Amino acid sequence: MSRERQVLFFGDSFVAGVGDPQGRGWVGRVAQASAEAGLAFTPYVLGVQGETSVQVASRWRGEAGPRMVREADRAVVFSFGANDATVEDGAPRVSTKLTLQTLEDLLDDAAALGLRAFVVGPAPVGEHAHDARIVALTAQMGQVCDGRGAPFVPVADALGACAVWCAEAKAGDGTHPAVGGYEALASFVLAGGWTDWLEGG
Repeated sequence: MSRERQVLFFGDSFVAGVGDPQGRGWVGRVAQASAEAGLAFTPYVLGVQGETSVQVASRWRGEAGPRMVREADRAVVFSFGANDATVEDGAPRVSTKLTLQTLEDLLDDAAALGLRAFVVGPAPVGEHAHDARIVALTAQMGQVCDGRGAPFVPVADALGACAVWCAEAKAGDGTHPAVGGYEALASFVLAGGWTDWLEGG
């Protein structure tokens, strides 16, 4: 009998699936596709709306501990950055340098706990200047992940050019999509090496 797989998803409102009337977000859709491919896992969706990388880092170990079953194959997914790039009082909420250092620390901490990590880049929010900062941050986050040997899926450009994502976000709160947008995001994650990574556990 194979061991249970557990994947903990930490991040912001996009991880939480805000705006999806079905309540599944991209995480639920990735979990469903994985199960249909014979790679079922228990997803723990631990996204908090409005959080930055620093806020995610401050809570993740405390929230991960009670959810990790000793006998399971465990892994973790991090996805953040859009809130880091939000400008408040003339400066981003979190500097690029600190975001990248936080990502490095998270990947190192996960490795120290024996958790394989997968990173999904920040999603666009529908405001040109903000999205430009997200795209720039995405490239640098990818470099950090390459250096740590962690799979990284950049989604900002693809989602920014995705008609259904943009239309649903505009029709909703201006930032979060509905069913079609989260389906698109899930498809990008699945195409970004997800299955190979999940099978590696």
